[in-house]
Amino acid sequence: KQPWQMDADVAMPCATQNEIDEGAAKALTGNDIAYVVEGANMPTTADAMDVLRAKGVTVAPAKAANAGGVAVSGLEMSQNAERMHWDREKLDDLLTEIMTDIHDKCRKAGECDDGSVDYRRGANIAGFEKVADAMLAYGVM
Repeated sequence: KQPWQMDADVAMPCATQNEIDEGAAKALTGNDIAYVVEGANMPTTADAMDVLRAKGVTVAPAKAANAGGVAVSGLEMSQNAERMHWDREKLDDLLTEIMTDIHDKCRKAGECDDGSVDYRRGANIAGFEKVADAMLAYGVM
């Protein structure tokens, strides 16, 4: 059995793509789930997203929710390249700054007319803007 029928406040699909389909989303919303935090790549289908969005469930999309691991890898590469070692507090401060910035950009770009926030839409828009800005900076466009 899948765990999506259990009572919970937060669901964290972390195994496979399309793990939460429309039926699973209906089960989650039937149990008053408040948050879905995507740990896998694209674990929530488009139909499931429609169900979750209609019920006001906050979804933290994988591209944003998983950014911490990618960021720490980048910070480790920076330390190695500079032959430095940062203590735990410094690393935690840098990661907190990065993740706060990601959240703020996703929130701003995902603001809806009704006052809600579509974090998936926001993550897509913010990511596109970052790539477009980099292309402009390098004169690609």
